[in-house]
Amino acid sequence: MDVRPSGIHHVTAIAGDPQANADFYLNALGMRLVKKTVNFDSPDTYHLYYGDRAGNPGTIMTFFPWPGAPKGRIGAGQATTTSFSVPEGSIGWWQQHLASLGIAATRPAERLEEDVLSLRDPDGLVIELVASADFHDTDPWDGGRVPTEHAIRGIRAVTLTEHDLERTAGMLNGKLGFRLAAEEGNRYRFHTDEAAAGVGTVVDVIADPTAARGLVASGTVHHVAYRAPDQPTQVDWQQKLIGDGVNVTEIRDRSYFTSIYFREPGGVLLEIATDGPGFDYDEPLLKLGRSLKLPPWLEPNRAQIENALPQLKVEE
Repeated sequence: MDVRPSGIHHVTAIAGDPQANADFYLNALGMRLVKKTVNFDSPDTYHLYYGDRAGNPGTIMTFFPWPGAPKGRIGAGQATTTSFSVPEGSIGWWQQHLASLGIAATRPAERLEEDVLSLRDPDGLVIELVASADFHDTDPWDGGRVPTEHAIRGIRAVTLTEHDLERTAGMLNGKLGFRLAAEEGNRYRFHTDEAAAGVGTVVDVIADPTAARGLVASGTVHHVAYRAPDQPTQVDWQQKLIGDGVNVTEIRDRSYFTSIYFREPGGVLLEIATDGPGFDYDEPLLKLGRSLKLPPWLEPNRAQIENALPQLKVEE
């Protein structure tokens, strides 16, 4: 059985105030709120999904915002940076745009021949904008405050920080089907198969045996999800990982995709999520994210859930 990844499906992080989170990702980064729902395992908090026009796999950043949540610690055993692709030549525009909003951003020295802008969201989550000429089979959102010619195209990469490179690289190269493509200092870049086109096909690993261990809470990534085109492929992933001795969950219904979860050797929580049925499963494409959507098993408790959630105002 030769199961290969087709890229990153989404990245999920933990936030504090949901209003500050929405204001940043909608207004500062110009993404679209494609789904407003709740954490299916803890429905007293929102689960907010941001992406391109349709929330295509590879464009999605999601959050569990818990007001008053303790601050996390970014460190080893975590996905420590989420990088988004923007068109070549756009970094200067983004610098001016973020500065006009009072958001601090730095432009580090070119890294692996990439022009990078680094910033943090309101909870301290590390975000990068990377100028890229790569192919992007996505549909950038043109209904926000970022012009389409500069808009985010999708997730470029995630960066994992690890004490032990060898074990994590072994899973990426072996069980997950990535290949080592480049090295720069203590940064190791892994790609999906060369034939894979689109967003989310890069994983960077920073090897730092001295890094403090990360603590997952507000301002940190909860998990990284990779794509499976359909559920039979997801089952193949599950069986391959189980056969390799990895502890994998049962398939879980997330309404807009199904999921399995497991950890890589350094401790980062990973997910395999199906591409479908997608975010227009329970509301029209033109109205994505406008109302609170609940899965059928939580619908009987709608009044109680809505009363427990904090107020969240999103401009249409």
